[in-house]
Amino acid sequence: MAAVGLVIGFDLDLTLVDSADGIVVSMTEAARRVGATIDPHQLRPLIGLPLDVTLRTFLDEQRAEEAKQIYRAIYPELGIPATKPLPGAAEAIDAIHHHRGQAIVVSAKIESAVRAVLAHVGLPVDDVIGERFAETKGTALRERGADVYVGDHPGDMIGARSVGVYAIGVTTGTHDPVALREAGADVVFADLLDFPYWLDDFVGNPT
Repeated sequence: MAAVGLVIGFDLDLTLVDSADGIVVSMTEAARRVGATIDPHQLRPLIGLPLDVTLRTFLDEQRAEEAKQIYRAIYPELGIPATKPLPGAAEAIDAIHHHRGQAIVVSAKIESAVRAVLAHVGLPVDDVIGERFAETKGTALRERGADVYVGDHPGDMIGARSVGVYAIGVTTGTHDPVALREAGADVVFADLLDFPYWLDDFVGNPT
C-alpha cells in the first residue's frame, strides 16, 4: 500500500503504556473517599473498560458517580506519575512516522487524561479520541480512515473488526492470545517490539 495516508490507531492503557499501578491507586483511593473498598486484584483485570463500567462493578450508582468525579480529579496527581511507556511503544510510533503515516490513540479514557499521559511518557501521536470502547472505537477509527488498530483488550479487537480495520492484539494486558483471537485479532504479538518489522511488511505487502 502507499504509505501516504496510512493511519494506525492504538489503545492507550496496557498497549502503549503500563498504567496499571496508577489506575489501581487512583481508583482504590476514589472508592475509599466514598466509603467503599475495591480489591486491587479484582480491579486489575477490568483495566481497559470504560470508567463507569468499572466503578459500577464495585459501587452502587450514586457512589460510582461520585467516585468517578474524584478519580478524574486525583488521577493526574496519583495515577499519571506511576505510568511508563511499554517496550516498543516509542519505536512503534517512530516507525509509523518513518512511513509518513499518522499514529492516533483511541481510548476509553477521557481525552484530557489521554493527552496528559502521552505528554508524561513523551509519545508524539498525531490525534487523540477519548471515551470510546468496543464498537464506538470502531466508529472513531472509521471516521479517521484508520487502516490498523492495536490493543490489548478483546473490546479493542471487536472495535476494529466492526469496521473492517486490521486488528493487532498485544498480550501486555491481562488477556491471552486465545481471547484476543476469539475477539477478532488478525495477529497477536507479545508486545510492540516486533511492530516496526511487521509494519515494513504491511506497507509493502498489505494483507
